[in-house]
Amino acid sequence: MSTPTLSAPGIVLRPLEVSDADALFAAHGDEETHVYWSSPAHKDVAQTRAYIAETLARPTTKGWAVTESGGEALGRVALFELREGVGEIGIIMRPDATGRGLASKALELVLAHGFSAMGLHRIMADIDPDNTNSISLFLRAGFSREGLLRGNWKTHIGVRDSVIMGKLRD
Repeated sequence: MSTPTLSAPGIVLRPLEVSDADALFAAHGDEETHVYWSSPAHKDVAQTRAYIAETLARPTTKGWAVTESGGEALGRVALFELREGVGEIGIIMRPDATGRGLASKALELVLAHGFSAMGLHRIMADIDPDNTNSISLFLRAGFSREGLLRGNWKTHIGVRDSVIMGKLRD
């Protein structure tokens, strides 16, 4: 099943493409934006291109470019089906696109798609405990903080814990 375009007033999520790397390097190449990602900020657009290609190659993953009108990618969101009925969501926005409500709208659209069209009953997020902006975003989207996995990731900033957040289909 291909990735559909999703939209609501003021936002269009279109299928992510490798060619979005040029625009998304502003997020993946930014040290501050990428600090809580599992890998360090990308050094060049080629690394972002490879990262997007790797995401798109996963057969159970849906990836979208976050846009205002279907044009340039201002961020990206992915929904990974981990096992039957259970998905994991991740999102990153360019620094110049934050504070406009796009991430909140993108989460709403992807959650609705995951619970309806994909038939998921649970969607989770794995967030660094120091990433208070992401934790707040997911809480506003109706996720519950379910637990803390200590020492769950070895990253470029050291061994990190994971806040596990989840939302169940109503």
